[in-house]
Amino acid sequence: MDTVRPTILITGAAGFIGGHLAHAMQATSDVKLILVDDFSRSDKQPNWSDLQHITCIHREELIEQLNAGEVLVDWVIHLGARTDTTEFDYAVHERLNLNYSKAIWSYCSKNKVPLIYASSAATYGAGAQGYADDESLLDQLQPLNPYGLSKHQFDQWALAQTDRPPHWYGLKFFNVYGYREAHKGRMASMVFHGYHQILDQGVVRLFRSHQSGVADGEQKRDFVYVKDIVRVVEWLICTQPKSDVYNLGSGQARSFNDLIRAVFTAMGRPVNIQYIDMPQDLRETYQYYTQAPMQKLRSVGYDRAFFSLEEGVTDYVQGYLMN
Repeated sequence: MDTVRPTILITGAAGFIGGHLAHAMQATSDVKLILVDDFSRSDKQPNWSDLQHITCIHREELIEQLNAGEVLVDWVIHLGARTDTTEFDYAVHERLNLNYSKAIWSYCSKNKVPLIYASSAATYGAGAQGYADDESLLDQLQPLNPYGLSKHQFDQWALAQTDRPPHWYGLKFFNVYGYREAHKGRMASMVFHGYHQILDQGVVRLFRSHQSGVADGEQKRDFVYVKDIVRVVEWLICTQPKSDVYNLGSGQARSFNDLIRAVFTAMGRPVNIQYIDMPQDLRETYQYYTQAPMQKLRSVGYDRAFFSLEEGVTDYVQGYLMN
């Protein structure tokens, strides 16, 4: 191992969070980067193609190369997954999310390589058991879709292992938004979609509520800015606190109305929101409320303030989308 310039392997490196993390690490740290993804998609190229002095490995070749000893790394940051919550074929999630993650965990355990992996707030389902990142509550969670189930099953499997990486962190990402998400299409954040709807039509269309007691547009999420995700990952690498599964959100539930008002304000436009029916394929699996209790991460020493919704949206819209 090169102890002077550590080698960090990032899966999902051509994606949204992976691309941000790779750029941040190259800008602020003297590290070697190994990027893992399917690099054939032209819409993802802006997320990674301007990085310098990198090694790229196709995701289908990684496990074989790791097990053959062809790749030596100091950290693995495993972000690659099938993240489409509208993909209901569980076999897809089982192969790409669950089994692939098990193979990476096993490599890291055997070779004493620290691991950070992406879990998800989708593991909490409708939130009947709350959103506490408490290991004792894990088996009570009921995800609403195959994506959430695959992430939940890996969390359960990881916590049950006796052979573990020397340091490992599962991060339950809540609703992440920010630059480099354009390739996600339908799954991109409402900041991205709202900005383009305002440019094109001057109005943003949000889903009506189909739940009693929740007004239209008052469905709430814990929206977390991607720059905060990067800060936490870098902090984990530097400080190496207690290994565990941690929530990673802003700690504050805000409505979609709040989110879109912030977009209009950042663009200097008058607020104009209309409401449309939610597609039938989403209604049974839709989360009406998420909020990340952040006490566990705070308890191990993370003390940096998170971007407020207004701060993050303004930075994203004015610093990136409008440019």
